[in-house]
Amino acid sequence: MSARAAAGGIAGWLRVSHISAGFIAVLVGYTSSVAIVFQAAAAAGAQGVQLASWMWALGIGMGVTCIGLALAWRAPVLTAWSTPGAALLATSLGDIGLAQAIGAFLACSALITLCGLTGGFQKIMDWVPRHLASAMLAGILLRFGMDLFVSMQGRPLLVGIMLAAFLLARRVLPRYAVPLALAAGIACAAAQGGLPLGGLDWTPARPVWMPPEFSFPAFVGVALPLFIVTMTSQNVPGLAVLRANGYARVPASPLISWTGATGMVLAPFGGFAFNLAAITAAICMSPDADPDASQRYKASVWAGVFYLLTGIFGATVVALFAAFPHELVAAIAGLALLGTLGSGIHDALQAPGGRDAALVTFLVTASGMSLLGIGSAFWGLVLGGACHLALGRRH
Repeated sequence: MSARAAAGGIAGWLRVSHISAGFIAVLVGYTSSVAIVFQAAAAAGAQGVQLASWMWALGIGMGVTCIGLALAWRAPVLTAWSTPGAALLATSLGDIGLAQAIGAFLACSALITLCGLTGGFQKIMDWVPRHLASAMLAGILLRFGMDLFVSMQGRPLLVGIMLAAFLLARRVLPRYAVPLALAAGIACAAAQGGLPLGGLDWTPARPVWMPPEFSFPAFVGVALPLFIVTMTSQNVPGLAVLRANGYARVPASPLISWTGATGMVLAPFGGFAFNLAAITAAICMSPDADPDASQRYKASVWAGVFYLLTGIFGATVVALFAAFPHELVAAIAGLALLGTLGSGIHDALQAPGGRDAALVTFLVTASGMSLLGIGSAFWGLVLGGACHLALGRRH
């Protein structure tokens, strides 16, 4: 390989749009749900170094799977911790101690691995029509698009400057519109004294082995509900986002299997459940990450690098992300997802014969409803699929 080719290859990995998309995905993922993870860890009885180990395991697990799966399939595959799973743990662990909770995490990850290896999940997702997957994606992202403007109520100057920077960059430097908006927001927040970064301790986190203990009550009361919530509320929309963005060639089974296997390895250190990401993955799949869809996997690789850093430095990096104003995070998430939201709505409503089913899927998903402890993304697909079958049979 010539020196020029090698330099070109390195430059391809250092593109600002890839790095910023990966960073924003991690920023949005952590700031939107890390408090729930802390609550889950506290409910399980994790304290001090054990809590730091939880954050180490989650960061390392997400980083390794993001990098490995994105490189293996050359697709913007992004993984995440199970946010609904963390909410479930925070409210349902009860008297189950840390050892039994760790055993339940292992059992849940084993079920996820088995589900991927058997191929049943792949067959289910192959049935989902493209326009329903797009409608569900649009429904998931709608709140983030609206929060961009809701956040103006709290900090009109900050969000206004970010929006102006985004629109200006769209005209002159469209590829860098999102990172320039983020830079403008950080500069404005710093000028307003809204970035309290003093007192951060950059001591690396260390893994702590927490021996598992298996019990039938913990399996029924924690492992099974955690498995169901993770598969229906996380992996279903996560794979649907891949399909909706044109990455249908990526098989579901290996993705599910590897996230489950990662959970089995890291559960004794606090990695309670890993799954495919949906909202943050959409950031890496956006045209803003790269106009060339075949190159967007590099944004996921960069997200994996940032996840590894958050794992190594544990709760310290979480505190750093928490220093960003809520309005800044809401605004940059909305701006980063505008293109993906528009594409999802367009693809969902493009076919006249599928609009009714797509609208049902979109509205149910966007409603945020929850039945039987399962989120609206799953029910959007179920009710939209029922309309698709009913109307198809009528026609």
